[in-house]
Order: sequence, then structure tokens, then C-alpha cells
Amino acid sequence: MKRIDLNADLGEGLDDALLLPFLSSANVACGLHAGGPAIMDRTVVLALERGVRVGAHPGYPDSEHFGRTEMQLAPSELRSIVLYQLGALDALVRARGATLAHVKAHGALYNSAARERALARTFAQAVREFRADITIVGLAGSVQLEEARAAGLPASGEAFADRRYLPDGSLMPRAKPGSVLHDPAEAAEQALRIVQDGAVIASDGSRLAVEAQTLCLHGDTPGANRIAGAVRQALERAGVKIAPL
Repeated sequence: MKRIDLNADLGEGLDDALLLPFLSSANVACGLHAGGPAIMDRTVVLALERGVRVGAHPGYPDSEHFGRTEMQLAPSELRSIVLYQLGALDALVRARGATLAHVKAHGALYNSAARERALARTFAQAVREFRADITIVGLAGSVQLEEARAAGLPASGEAFADRRYLPDGSLMPRAKPGSVLHDPAEAAEQALRIVQDGAVIASDGSRLAVEAQTLCLHGDTPGANRIAGAVRQALERAGVKIAPL
């Protein structure tokens, strides 16, 4: 039986309760690009009540632009902001009797780590300093996964049910029309293709190989709960087991 984890980025000021029933993992914003102590704690509680695994979703200190603007940080500064965010969320998770399961970078930090080896190495080393057994989630096939494994960390490739891919395997920038899939049926079709065939159709119609252990569903997409519901239903009807990493 094929299996896949379904994750979403939560704790970013939206109604997470609508999305949680469809997930097996949650990436919780750690307060720098979005969220804050009270939101983080509430999101952790909601996820754990649903039996959803909690991971950290650290981003650049850029709440004005939702962490989607690239920043040039010295390695020492990047290390500090990663550890700061992991420690903050970890305290809230442990206070609820649970364990932080994974780390997934947010927005511009995620995209930079997918293509910039030095940054990905710094990120992985910071995560390893925090805990040597925690999983790094990154773009499937990216250098971030290579650097995570080189640092001795478990790593899981992520694909996107609701985002369009470019022919080089990167995500289409959000500023371009068609970069986000809003049709639940289209997102469900893409999810099935990724899980069953290990492939995705890029923006130019070409077929890309994608090896993923987790699928992301964005909570800030309009109608996100309908998209998530359609994806989960399609996968389960096809006999795919939904399970955390």
C-alpha cells in the first residue's frame, strides 16, 4: 500500500480548525514571519487534539512581507534565528506532553535552502544543534535534503498538491498567474499523480519526476479546506494510506 503524509503551514493567523481534519502533520509558524506565542500555543493544542504531528515552520524575521522576501543573512545570524524559533515552539509542544516531529522552512527561506547549498548547510547544522534526530522537510530533489542527510539528519522530500511547477523542478513564483491551483479537482489530480506515478506536469506541459514522502496543502489559499478535502478523498479512494512521517 502506498502511503503519504499530508501537511500544511499553520499558525499564520487563519482558521486552522478547518484544515486540520485533513492533515497528518502541521508546520507551525514560530513567530517571526507570522504567529506569536498565543497563536503558536493554540495551534499546537488544536493539532494535538486531532492527532496531528507538530513540526516547526521557521522563517525569516519578516512579518511585514509574511516571510516571502529573500534576506541576506550571515551564517551566524541564520543559525540564531533558526535555533530561536525551534526553541520557542519546542517549549510549547513539550508543555503539552508531545515532541516536535520535524522542521520545514517557510517561504523565501524554504526556496533559498532548496537551491543554495551553503545556506542549506547552515540551516541543517543549526537544526542538528537543536536535535540530532529531527526530520528536515524540504523540496523533493533539492540540495536542502542533501545537506540535511550530510549533517546526519533524517530528511523527507516534499511536493505540492496546490502549486504549479516550473520545468526545472522549482515552484512557479507566486507573482505569476497560475502559480497556485485553486480548483480542488486539479489539486487532487496533481496529488494522485505525485503519489501514484512519482511525477508532476510542469507549466510547459513537460513531465517531471518527483519523489516525495509528504504533500503540502497551503492554508492561505482561498478555499483551502475544500482543496484539502478533495485531495485527501482522492488519495484514500485510490487506496493510499495517509500517515505522518
